[in-house]
Amino acid sequence: MLDEQAIARDVAAIGRIDAVPAILKAVANITGMRFTAVARVTDARWIACAVQDNIEFGLKPGGELVLQTTICDEIRQSGQAVMFGQASAHPVYATHKTPALYGFESYVSVPILRQDGSFFGTLCAIDPLPAKLDDPQILETLQLFAQLVGSQLDLQDRLVASDQALAAAQDLARLREQFIAVLGHDLRNPLQAISMASEMILLDEPTPRIARNLGRIQDSVARMSALIQDVLDFARGRLGGGIPVALHADDDLAGDLRQVLDEARLNHPQRSIESVIELDQPVVCDCRRIAQLLDNLVANALHHGDSSLPVQVQARSDESGFTLSVRNQGTPIAAEMRERLFQPFSRRGGDEPGPGLGLGLYIAAEIAKAHAGTLTVESTDIEGTCFTFHMPDA
Repeated sequence: MLDEQAIARDVAAIGRIDAVPAILKAVANITGMRFTAVARVTDARWIACAVQDNIEFGLKPGGELVLQTTICDEIRQSGQAVMFGQASAHPVYATHKTPALYGFESYVSVPILRQDGSFFGTLCAIDPLPAKLDDPQILETLQLFAQLVGSQLDLQDRLVASDQALAAAQDLARLREQFIAVLGHDLRNPLQAISMASEMILLDEPTPRIARNLGRIQDSVARMSALIQDVLDFARGRLGGGIPVALHADDDLAGDLRQVLDEARLNHPQRSIESVIELDQPVVCDCRRIAQLLDNLVANALHHGDSSLPVQVQARSDESGFTLSVRNQGTPIAAEMRERLFQPFSRRGGDEPGPGLGLGLYIAAEIAKAHAGTLTVESTDIEGTCFTFHMPDA
């Protein structure tokens, strides 16, 4: 049994269908009957949702009839339309209680069904006078009208669901921005304070032992800052509209790339990193993000590659665009692993945990996407593993 609020929503839903008044008028014209209505019919109630009354029957939208006194209750149970032009001459309805109770001779009622097959109510018409209803197209037309009403109700439900989904998405967007703000402010500020405090102590020329410990603190702060940046980029890429980039033509991209490689060599003095950087054309990009992409790819190569063989980096720009590749030798990546390699928190099976969160390749792929470029991987026993970023010339 539906509650009052549900009934009120159903009446209002019919009232929002602009075509209903025209449908009721058309039903009256087609049948010759002067009272037409759309009714909500449940297992306990009959409620008028929309009415065209030219016989002063007295019902208005929201008005009710006792369910058991209506033929619509029988239609609800059978699912079949009922139509007769003269009750007093009909073999069934001449003795039926409803025509006598409400004083009508002609009657038609067609079930209104929802898309899922559930019964909503009826499209009906009555008149105290007999009506000529022999033409089978009359019933077919009314059934089409009933289908139209049911379809409009389904459409309204979809619109409501869409509005609710939009509101939920907007709420999620606000929560996302709050989450990013917490990471960007509440976590970074304490780290910055720790870093500044350690630098100030170093200015006082501490003992070698204290200086070493301060160096470890600063290294930890740097690693934590990098992890926070990864999570920020993950939040923007996965939860938001993608990693933001500031595109501009920069002649110093080569310098930024070389700086990344110099830092990698400094942090991994035992490893060999070979590079060829030939940028013959200016590259329209976000240099900081491209440097971050390279840093992530080199870190991945150093972690997974054969430590006895060099990591090879190539960067070129020409009329076709900008290409950056990082190659390492070692165990190739399995085909099934390559399919999910650029997903967040993805790690190769059997690997020792790396120093990060498993977001490096995901963030690199998001940076590539933000530049309208592609990041691909090839991995074989002979050629090794090569990640290639290509960005077409803008």
